[in-house]
Amino acid sequence: MSGAEKTAIVVGGGVAGLSAACALAEAGLRVQLAERRGFLGGRACSYRNPGVDETIDNCQHALFGCCTNLIGFYRRIDVAQRIHWTRTMTMIEPGGRRSELGFSSWLPAPLCGLPRLLKAHAFTVGDKLALGRAFSALLRPVAADSQESLGEWLKRHGQTEGAMNRFWRLVIASALNGDLDEIALPYAAKVIRELFMSSADAGAMGVSSVPLSELYDGAVRFLRERGSEVKLGAGVESAEWNECEGQWCVTTRTGELRAEFLLLALPFEALGALLPQLPRTAGAEVLAGQIARHKHSPIASVHLWFDREITDLEHAVLLDRTIHWMYNKSRLQPRRKGKGSYLELVVSSAREFAKLDRAQAIALAMRELAEFFPAVATAKLEKAALVKEMRATFTVPPGIDAARPSAVAPWPNCALAGDWIQTGWPSTMESAARSGHLAAEAISRAAGEPHGFLVADLKSRRLLFL
Repeated sequence: MSGAEKTAIVVGGGVAGLSAACALAEAGLRVQLAERRGFLGGRACSYRNPGVDETIDNCQHALFGCCTNLIGFYRRIDVAQRIHWTRTMTMIEPGGRRSELGFSSWLPAPLCGLPRLLKAHAFTVGDKLALGRAFSALLRPVAADSQESLGEWLKRHGQTEGAMNRFWRLVIASALNGDLDEIALPYAAKVIRELFMSSADAGAMGVSSVPLSELYDGAVRFLRERGSEVKLGAGVESAEWNECEGQWCVTTRTGELRAEFLLLALPFEALGALLPQLPRTAGAEVLAGQIARHKHSPIASVHLWFDREITDLEHAVLLDRTIHWMYNKSRLQPRRKGKGSYLELVVSSAREFAKLDRAQAIALAMRELAEFFPAVATAKLEKAALVKEMRATFTVPPGIDAARPSAVAPWPNCALAGDWIQTGWPSTMESAARSGHLAAEAISRAAGEPHGFLVADLKSRRLLFL
């Protein structure tokens, strides 16, 4: 934007707020980013855990090649090189037998994943035929307003027990962080199509090679280089719109902020708590009703440090047990390499696991980990940490789209961001980044100089007749 005097306040320093703030700063606005905590990243952050004296991620977060807006945000702030990419997913059965899923770059979608699926020991012939039927059915459009759950749809399409437990519940339901009967079919179809039916590049998985919050150092630098500010520990208490001055006044714990534009990049529960301190409008009441329909789903992770190497794998899917995912941080984050090893174990949709206390959760994790990796039996556990992210994601039951507002807020010169607004994606970092770009576009329109920040989807490499 040409007018450097134009200003905006962005409330919330998660992925949504950071992507929005950086887009606006790049367009020429002077941005004040207010974050209530002492670090950035929101639910995708890292912090120093005093119990183990280590910097850990609050939970492992992965992205995929189809996450174009998250990748675009990382490129904008010059940290894309810190993402480690792989096209292979190792599935391990109790006892140690391994299968590999992944994508062949020489085949077009959706055939690119077929060679490894056919070779996978984890699935019987019946399982593979059932998965093939389901994938073929999902090539056809799914009505956006479908009220059918994924669980109901899978029953109609004759999925075997192995396909249900080792693919749909473990890979897809855990990606959406919910139970099969709680997931709206359109969102499951979205994940399948984006990961498996677009191109081999779309399904490549990326993880950060540094603690998550270090990625956001690039955003802080990016903003400051453009005359913008990041204010930590600045929890917002209220916001008022001054019609005469055409300006927002936002009261935070550290003082007042004033700007022409306001962008609220908050989780739904945080925005709901702030609504009484925002101007009263009929639209705000509608928004409150939408917020009331949302629910959380937890994710838990167990962090284990051993005196020796447990596995040479970077990551793995653990079958038929409570623990779902293993990430070998000693290999994924080069700075952690040493004599021992650091593993992070993740449980998705962790309602029952989250009821366990620290000792119970760590004991269960150790017991199950030993079933997959024999080295656990002779290794010494040097330290351990348990993280329960009770508000990790929002659930996506049938009909939830009606409760997802657009980026345009019910107040003047104001926009909304957050993974839960209308993005077309479930609760992911990609949805958060998309929402930030959509909200930045809304602010730029309100400023009279529209900009397009949303990054286009990957170009499909699907066979033309499918």
